Amino acid sequence: MKPDVMLSKLEDAATQLGVRVSYELLAASVGHGGLCRVKGEYRVIVDKRASTEERVTTLAGALARLDAAALAALAPALRALIDQQSPRPTPAAPAPQPVRRAS
Repeated sequence: MKPDVMLSKLEDAATQLGVRVSYELLAASVGHGGLCRVKGEYRVIVDKRASTEERVTTLAGALARLDAAALAALAPALRALIDQQSPRPTPAAPAPQPVRRAS
């Protein structure tokens, strides 16, 4: 699937979830954008200088942070992209080993 088609479908998916997507000029230190909450509503702000591929990655990463079960109807390629961007839980620390004492 072409990046511009992917972007359009991800924007539609965000709209279905009630998430506003806007393209704004962002400082370089912010990166390409991401998900935030403004006045109680979710919003994805994307750097308007970002390439289409970067926009797709940013938007997929933002959608991955939401309960996107409603997006099950997305094309498998988009669903896989969102799942790939999903935050990974930190691995649990290994259980402490018992101390063995010499007899």
